[in-house]
Amino acid sequence: MELKRVVVTGIGAVTPIGNNAPAYWEGLVNGANGAAEITRFDSSKFKTRFACEVKNFDPLAYFDRKEVRKYDLYALFGIVAADEALADSGLLEGNTDRDEVGVIWSSGIGGLITFFDEVSAFAKGDGTPRFNPFFIPKMIADITAGHISIKHGLRGPNFATVSACASSANSLVDAFNYIRLGKAVAFVAGGSEASINEAGVGGFNAMHALSTRNDDPLTASRPFDKDRDGFVIGEGGGGIILEELEHALARGAKIYAEVGGAGLSADANHMTSPHPEGLGAMLSMKRALDDAGLQITDIQHINTHGTSTPLGDIAETKAIRALFGDHAPSISINSTKSMTGHLLGGAGVIEAIATLLAVKNDIVPPTINHFTDDPEIDNTLDFTFGKARHRQVNAALTNTFGFGGHNVSIILKKYVP
Repeated sequence: MELKRVVVTGIGAVTPIGNNAPAYWEGLVNGANGAAEITRFDSSKFKTRFACEVKNFDPLAYFDRKEVRKYDLYALFGIVAADEALADSGLLEGNTDRDEVGVIWSSGIGGLITFFDEVSAFAKGDGTPRFNPFFIPKMIADITAGHISIKHGLRGPNFATVSACASSANSLVDAFNYIRLGKAVAFVAGGSEASINEAGVGGFNAMHALSTRNDDPLTASRPFDKDRDGFVIGEGGGGIILEELEHALARGAKIYAEVGGAGLSADANHMTSPHPEGLGAMLSMKRALDDAGLQITDIQHINTHGTSTPLGDIAETKAIRALFGDHAPSISINSTKSMTGHLLGGAGVIEAIATLLAVKNDIVPPTINHFTDDPEIDNTLDFTFGKARHRQVNAALTNTFGFGGHNVSIILKKYVP
C-alpha cells in the first residue's frame, strides 16, 4: 500500500509568549520570556511562586458568558488555537467534505482547575453534593476534541490521546497516520493545558519537578545549564491542520512543511525519570528517521524536549550524541521551553509549530538563560544559546517525552513537489 503524503496547512497557538501563531513565532525568534509571578492563585505558601501563564487572554473576546461557564480554561485555550489553525488553513472555506476531517485534541491532565474547584467546594460544605452539572464534561480530557468537532461540524475520527507531557505530540502522530493511510483527508490536531492552580503547582512541587528559583523567575527555565533546578510550569496550547497533500494542492492551500515521519518508544525504566543513557529517546528519533527514509546527515535542527530538569537534559543529549555521532555537533539544537516554560500536554504541539516554522523560515530560535556549562552535558553540541540563528533547515526533529517513559519524535521537512 502506498502511503499518502501529509503536509501542514494551518497553525494556531495560545502561549505564554504570544496568543496567536505569528506572535508566538515573533516571541521565539526574539528570545521572549514567559515567566512571571503566579497570578492565578495565592502562591505565597508554595515552594514555587512563578509560572509561564498566558497573558491578556480574555475568553469573552471569543465566547459568550454562557459558553465560558461551560468550558475549563484548558478547553478555552484549545478551541481558540484550533479556530486560528482552521482559519489559517482555509480548509473549511471551500468544498472540503467535513465527514473526512477529524479532530484529535489532547491534554495531559484535562480540567484540573475545574476538578480542584468542585472538589474543594464540596469539602468545605456540609456533605451535601452540590456539584455543577458541567463538572464532568468540563473536566474530562477528551472534551476539547468534541467541542471543536461540534463547532465546525467535523465528523471524521474524534478522540484525545493521553501520554502525559507527550500527549499533543501523540495527537499529531495519530493524525499523520490516519491521513497517510487514507482514513481522512485532514485533521485538526493538537493539545492544550491549564494546570497552574494549587493542585498543579503543589503536586509538581511535591515531586521536586519544578524550579524553585523564586528570586529570579526570568532565569528559572535554563535547559542544559549546570545550575538548572527543574522546569517552569506553563499553560496554553496549539493546533495544527494536517492535510493529505493532493487534497491541499487541489484547493490551492499554502503549505508550511511536510510531515516526514514519526517515531515512538518507551523508556521502560522508571515512572518519572528518563533512561539515564537516553535509550528511549534515541529509539524514538531513530524510528522517526527510518519512517521518513532519511539519514542522520539530513537533519539540521532538533527542538529538544529540554525541560531544564537535571536528569532529563543529560539523557536527551546523550541520546542525540549516540544516534547522530560525528554529525551531532552540526545540528542546531534548542529548547524553546527556556522561553515558554513547560506546557505539559500542550508542549508537543507548540514545539512542533516552532520546528515547522524553523523549517519554513530557515531560522532556529534560541535557547535562552544559559550561564554555566554543565560538565555532564556534551558541550560540543550546538545548543543555539542566546540568539536565534539563520541557517538552512531542510529537515528537523522535534522531541517530546512524558512521565511513564513515553517518547515521541516527529520529523518536519521542507515541502518539495
